[in-house]
Amino acid sequence: AGAQQESQRSLFPARGNIFIHDADAPSGLYPLALNRTLFFFYAVPKDVNDPRRTARLLAPLLQIDEEVLFQKLQKFGDPWEPLKHRVDEETANGISALQLSGIARLSEPSRYYPEKNNASHILGFVRLDGDTLQGQYGLEGYFDKALRGKEGSFLAVKDGRGEALAGLGGTFTQAENGADFILTIDRNIQFSVCNELRIAVEKHGASGGSVIILDPKTGAIRAMCNVPDFDPNAYNTTKDQFVFNNPAIFLDYEPGSIFKPITMAAGIETGAVEPAMTYEDKGYVRLGVHTIRNADGKAHGEKTMTQVLEESLNTGAVFVARKMEKEVFRQFVENFGFGKPTGIELATEIGGDTRPLTKRGEIYTATASYGQGITTTPLQMVAAYGALANGGALMKPYIVEEIRYPDGRIEKREPT
Repeated sequence: AGAQQESQRSLFPARGNIFIHDADAPSGLYPLALNRTLFFFYAVPKDVNDPRRTARLLAPLLQIDEEVLFQKLQKFGDPWEPLKHRVDEETANGISALQLSGIARLSEPSRYYPEKNNASHILGFVRLDGDTLQGQYGLEGYFDKALRGKEGSFLAVKDGRGEALAGLGGTFTQAENGADFILTIDRNIQFSVCNELRIAVEKHGASGGSVIILDPKTGAIRAMCNVPDFDPNAYNTTKDQFVFNNPAIFLDYEPGSIFKPITMAAGIETGAVEPAMTYEDKGYVRLGVHTIRNADGKAHGEKTMTQVLEESLNTGAVFVARKMEKEVFRQFVENFGFGKPTGIELATEIGGDTRPLTKRGEIYTATASYGQGITTTPLQMVAAYGALANGGALMKPYIVEEIRYPDGRIEKREPT
């Protein structure tokens, strides 16, 4: 009885937009993600008058092989045959102008990313899940609920023709549109570093690379790029889905010698060493059955702690670590943010691995002092260097500056 007498319709909200800073834009903001309407075309084969002519006219517009399309249109017992999703408005209007019998269209919500690959790992993408857009990876995945908004509904009594009857009650719940997001990203910086990264990866024949620009005084991310990347407008054409993960926060690696300033900072902070303190570099250090050598395999004689950093001496880093208690060094590594996620509001962040520092044996601390045996993410490394540049204050990296809700509320992120 309810099915015969009641009409219920869902009211879908508009997904929130995502903006970045652009000094050249009139508003100072540039859209990274916004909505547009695309079209889904389908056929009702029993209503197609001339399958051959219809296939010939439609094939180039829908970019479908003519013979494949012809076979679909000949399924006369099939009441509904899907043809193609995500057809742009210009093409859709061109098809409709042909007035082909048995060919119909439906509008479908879609997400559009004007910068294409340039911010793909920051954004992630959305896929159509029924009638709604479902965020995946990046900001689209992390803030999917806020971006999506709340669905509304309309329930009314209907007549025999299925039309709503006025004056007979019914309920109406307004849809709430999604929130808009303003990011800390600067478009000019983002464009420049993404371009330089691609050039560098190609020049060195690298399998990939990441670059992050961070304001050390606030933790605000001004740019974040990775290679390889993907076009979120055409995410379904990406062959390797592993590319969807953001290497700057998802891939951990042994940092190597860039970890030595962290070791030196711990040594200076605890008073274990001073910049002018010297040690004798023999080119190697023996720890039981293990021997640690400098990268160049050479002995450099008497060196200061400053020279340890200037010349990137493994033995010097080990010297500093051995001047501290094992537990003290481990605590400093953790204080710099290693071993746990930074908490940046992007999907798929991991925390790296500092567990070797909890193992017995001096060798684990010794190798960690020059960045081996432990792992970190690029973002953790950048944030730690930010503390060195910021008087020792470690700032939490953040990429969302404001969230603007449809009711006028503005939620601002403050440096932490």
